[in-house]
Amino acid sequence: MSAFERRVMSVVVFRIDRRSGVATYLQIVRQVEQALRMGALEEGDRLPTAAQVAATTKVNPNTTLKAYRELERAGLAEVRQGAGTFITRTLVEPGSGPEWPLRGALDEWLHQARAEGLGGEEVQALFRTSFEAVYPPAPDD
Repeated sequence: MSAFERRVMSVVVFRIDRRSGVATYLQIVRQVEQALRMGALEEGDRLPTAAQVAATTKVNPNTTLKAYRELERAGLAEVRQGAGTFITRTLVEPGSGPEWPLRGALDEWLHQARAEGLGGEEVQALFRTSFEAVYPPAPDD
């Protein structure tokens, strides 16, 4: 594996939650979109192969291919026969990349939460509660 492939593999680590109720391929799509928004993936980056994703997540390679086709339909990636799947554009908004001040504040908060002994699930629950207080769900029409 080349240094470039190792970098991409370290940037894109898919986490599949089989209990979430969200289709596996959509979880992959959303994680790529999030990586694009955060600047972790950039135009020209190569996504892991379906076989690599299957090896790390135990997801059927066809599921990953379905996710990559969806990313291609959205204009975010392109499949190059024999070369792999590559990112074609970013979703980073100006002023919202990894160096964005709010990102630094959030990182600092997360480190503080960990230092105070909060686990990942506790942090997610706390964040979800605060998020929903500030961004209440839209009422059903």
